[in-house]
Amino acid sequence: MASTSTPNTRYTLIAIALHWLLGLALTALFAVGLYMADLPFSPLRMKLYNWHKWAGVSVLALSLLRLLWRLTHRPPELPEAMSRAMPRWQHLAHHGTHLGLYALFFAVPLIGWAYSSAAGFPIVWFGVLPLPDFVGADKALAALIKPWHEISAYALAGLVLLHIGAAVKHQWLDHDHLIARMMPGRD
Repeated sequence: MASTSTPNTRYTLIAIALHWLLGLALTALFAVGLYMADLPFSPLRMKLYNWHKWAGVSVLALSLLRLLWRLTHRPPELPEAMSRAMPRWQHLAHHGTHLGLYALFFAVPLIGWAYSSAAGFPIVWFGVLPLPDFVGADKALAALIKPWHEISAYALAGLVLLHIGAAVKHQWLDHDHLIARMMPGRD
């Protein structure tokens, strides 16, 4: 019996779960980061900073899992007709946005970890597991690193918004149902 092979048009269930889990975690981390930054020194602020650091390390671990999954499980190609119809700049934006997202999935928490270490505030993951300092305590270095955590977080938020905008465009303007590839459910 001859078997015909059709290319998979959807992401795997694990890729879908990692995508949405990371998206929700990043949104929560960004919102808490914005909120806590302007709080006066208080127990609430300290609690939120610790939560933010724990969540940041968790996002780093989740990002590593997502990258490993992506490297070992090829994502589905864009549908051929869609790929042919897209101008070159959209192909470049598609690939560039994904590369930028993956780079910032790692850069933002690593820069935050470096800042926390340089500021002299070690990370104790979930209040149980002390993590090694990324760099030695150095207030001047902390002052240099701090703005880079904020800048990289805003860059990540911008790429996430660009990614969402592209999904919305494909779903409601192009009506090509590309978003279905990353939605849970059956084919």
